[in-house]
Amino acid sequence: QVQLVESGGGLVQAGGSLRLSCAASGRTFSSRAMGWFRQAPGKDREFVASINWSGGNPLYVDSVKGRFTISRDDAKNTVYLQMNSLKPEDTGVYFCASRRSGVYDYWGQGTQVTVSS
Repeated sequence: QVQLVESGGGLVQAGGSLRLSCAASGRTFSSRAMGWFRQAPGKDREFVASINWSGGNPLYVDSVKGRFTISRDDAKNTVYLQMNSLKPEDTGVYFCASRRSGVYDYWGQGTQVTVSS
């Protein structure tokens, strides 16, 4: 069982930065890949970024490449999403998820990010 709790969301002006955190409970965190997803109002949830169990192979959706950075600290059971140069289209609820054998099987409750123009 893995429980995920996101934090760090908020209201920021365009061009600003936020760092999201996702704290995980459970002994299997270090063996799992982690991902960030987001859902804008009226839209489907979309993949944002992922990182494998060893902290390598970060992947990003094209729209955030060069602006967002995913990282993890296994000593703290936490995965981060550093978001710079934020745009209004980055607005949405951001979710972290844990992946095992190619399946995202545990999800957090989400944290709201609002970017004003």
